[in-house]
Amino acid sequence: MIYSSGNDYLAAPRKRVMLFGMSGLGKTWLSNLLRDHGDWFHYSVDYRIGTRYMGEYIADNFKREAMKVPLLRELLMTDSVYIASNITFDNLAPLSTYLGKPGDPQKGGVPFAEYMKRQEQHRAAEVAATLDTARFMERAEELYGYPNFVCDTSGSICEVVEAEDPADPVMRQLADTLLLVWIKGSDAHTAELVRRFDRAPKPMYYQPHFLHAAWEEYRATHSVTEENCDPDHFVRWTYARALAHRQPRYAAMARWGVTVTAEEVAAVRTSADFDALMARAIDRA
Repeated sequence: MIYSSGNDYLAAPRKRVMLFGMSGLGKTWLSNLLRDHGDWFHYSVDYRIGTRYMGEYIADNFKREAMKVPLLRELLMTDSVYIASNITFDNLAPLSTYLGKPGDPQKGGVPFAEYMKRQEQHRAAEVAATLDTARFMERAEELYGYPNFVCDTSGSICEVVEAEDPADPVMRQLADTLLLVWIKGSDAHTAELVRRFDRAPKPMYYQPHFLHAAWEEYRATHSVTEENCDPDHFVRWTYARALAHRQPRYAAMARWGVTVTAEEVAAVRTSADFDALMARAIDRA
């Protein structure tokens, strides 16, 4: 770790922290708190993915749909309208919508081959956006004068790194430049995340072999084809399995850093609270 002890962290003039874990456990909430109440720069990997690396894909998808409407087609062909996504740190809907869900097109589904193509686009984008962290740390201080930096990772970061490999280039860069912090949820948190996802299922990135296996098993056990598969039902069915699939991968990443619980994160109210929590986590590691 880049800090040898809790006191070393507290005394550091520049604090560098990366938060990772399941979506919904407080990464973005905590990052917003640090940005709003302390001298911290908030780098959102998901925002970087949706703007720098997948912005054109997202906008082109909007345009593809707009071209089906005669009036909008005419306006687009004459450069009379401009179409772009309004993605923000707190609203990543354009990115999720682009990723899509496989299945019945009448229910908003896309062909499985197209779905997997977009998944691969996201994988490449996530790796690139995560590796951009080091450059943004320099920019945050040189351009804006922020001494402290928090990287708010995508929930799928564990899918694009191999933490068991000590030579993994993404893990190596992250561990050499930041304190890696796993926000670990309990079984109760997992159950709540599943309930929340069930109410509003959204597309996510998963490893290809996991998705292919899930797709084959789902179609076999539910006796559906690609054309009549309910996209929302498939992603709901997949989500709980994905959380179980990700837990050991997060745990492997945590061996490169420290672990805090979602309950500890929920108790943070100020940047000083956050610093105290980081110091305790380092000492107990």
